[in-house]
Amino acid sequence: MEQTILLKGTDLRVSPIAMGTVNAGLDWNGAEADQIFNHYVDHGGNLIDTARVYNDWVGTEAGRSERVIGEWLRRCPRRQEIVLMTKGGHPNKDSMDVSRMGQADMEHDLNLSLSVLGVDCIDIYFYHRDDTEYSVDELLERMEGFRRSGKIRYYGCSNWSTERMAQAEAYAACHGLRGFVANQNLYNMGAKYMKPYDDATMIAVDSHALSFFRQSNITLMPYFGICSGFFHKLIAGNDSVKESCYYTEGNLLLAKKILNLCQFYHCTISQALLGFFLVQDFTMIPLAGAASVAQLDDIMHSTDIPFQKKDFIL
Repeated sequence: MEQTILLKGTDLRVSPIAMGTVNAGLDWNGAEADQIFNHYVDHGGNLIDTARVYNDWVGTEAGRSERVIGEWLRRCPRRQEIVLMTKGGHPNKDSMDVSRMGQADMEHDLNLSLSVLGVDCIDIYFYHRDDTEYSVDELLERMEGFRRSGKIRYYGCSNWSTERMAQAEAYAACHGLRGFVANQNLYNMGAKYMKPYDDATMIAVDSHALSFFRQSNITLMPYFGICSGFFHKLIAGNDSVKESCYYTEGNLLLAKKILNLCQFYHCTISQALLGFFLVQDFTMIPLAGAASVAQLDDIMHSTDIPFQKKDFIL
């Protein structure tokens, strides 16, 4: 990845594809983690995304992903080369309906993240969920407190509705604040046709949200960029994906279009799916994870393919 993007309203110049680390410590760890992180940075990547909750749902180690990143940074200190993002305030896995976005919960998560990552400051810190019982005023001012304390540089949101983001942006503008610099919501090439995701706290980008981001000062960072592997698994036949929320008539037709793109551009399915984000009429920075250096290399070469916006008219 040669090019970088200046994140709107910040001094952060970031790579066009962020490295997702949801499976750090599961798919890779230790020396293999060093290889993957070093490969990403050596080949132009600098935006690394994690969260306090990754991989708490496995039940054996909370903060596993942050621990792996922190160990890498201590072994191969490249902190100044990367933009580090993490998230806090996610509900506990056994009580997803109970909010954890109060002051004490957010301070707890942030301080743990700083300690485990082994850094003094996080470049972009996100609310991992929303809680409409709190006003956007209170939530933005809470992040401003973290910023003034020097623990974070900028902040963002994840799984927020368009209406709440608009309210937050209006409050920030009225009070002379930068406000949210980025939003992480569910969006990908197959999202238009997918069935509702089984976690109602995850917010998908719709046409209303896309209109908002075109005008907003908040940059969209979509997660599930490669559709949870649906189009890869579909190659083995429909039976291999029938339980997926992406298994719809619309996405079965879309799969044919993706394979045609792969043939035309001599690219992989992952590259076609990520190419979708790179040709939009406003900036999107997708999050993409990899289980190996080979998968990471595949992802990073998405930026080398001359996709056109017309290729992805759905």
